[in-house]
Amino acid sequence: MPETAGSARRLQLPASPVVVRDLRAGETVLLNGYLYSARDAAHRRLVEALRRGETPPIPLEGQFIYYLGPTPPGPGRIIGSAGPTTASRMDPYTPELLAAGVLGLIGKGSRSPAVREALVKHGAVYLGAVGGLGALLSRRIVECRVAAYPDLGPEAVRHLRVEDFPATVIGDAHGGDWYEEARRRYRLLD
Repeated sequence: MPETAGSARRLQLPASPVVVRDLRAGETVLLNGYLYSARDAAHRRLVEALRRGETPPIPLEGQFIYYLGPTPPGPGRIIGSAGPTTASRMDPYTPELLAAGVLGLIGKGSRSPAVREALVKHGAVYLGAVGGLGALLSRRIVECRVAAYPDLGPEAVRHLRVEDFPATVIGDAHGGDWYEEARRRYRLLD
């Protein structure tokens, strides 16, 4: 069971499927441990490798992927601004990555019905990080190294270690969708 920190739950990464299934839409988490970053081009390559029956250059089983293309680091920094990328750009690739064992995704914005169904089918979660806070979020990344596809520059896959990286569960493994819930709540106020 994840440890609580105020109203947020601390989640150790990589997380177990049992812990991930326990998360609910609307819950705030603080991520600690290791995850990968990847954007559109890297997703395309990962899925192409899977389709060819090749082993991807990073482990996928049980991993979390942050949709991130950081800016260059400033003096004395290991990473530049590290805000989330719009998640829907990864929607065409996400069901296949979830089928390959990815348990968590971090980005901003809504997901397609196919992705929401795949979260339920594979017991995974989609977390939202706040866009526009890239400089602050970068301070929660304490280690960073290129793990795959260095030719993609800022979009290369990176292996990151995070400490108390804040996120909100947007889509859970039970079909909960925090954005839909918020819309329902606001409609009740009309």
